[in-house]
Amino acid sequence: MTAMPNVFAVTRTRGANWNSDLAMDQQDDWREHADFMNGLHKDRVVMLGGPLEGTSEILLVIRAATEDEVRRRLSGDCWSRTDILRIGRIVPWRLRLGSLD
Repeated sequence: MTAMPNVFAVTRTRGANWNSDLAMDQQDDWREHADFMNGLHKDRVVMLGGPLEGTSEILLVIRAATEDEVRRRLSGDCWSRTDILRIGRIVPWRLRLGSLD
């Protein structure tokens, strides 16, 4: 039996190789990163995502069976491998109002 997907609120933060002089879409390997994230969205893994204004964090709403699956999925991002972004927190989120369908 396959585990039911859970919902996680995930923050990613700037890693050691984030260039503070450049906008997000000017960072190294932007296109590869954007394509990867768009693929996770298309596969309905990442439901919502974007930078939190006024912070150095990105918020992702992710469907996965476990926290380990979240980590595994995000490890495929070139920005994870090159430490442009790293995971800040992964928190299970019990959605009580609205829908992600």
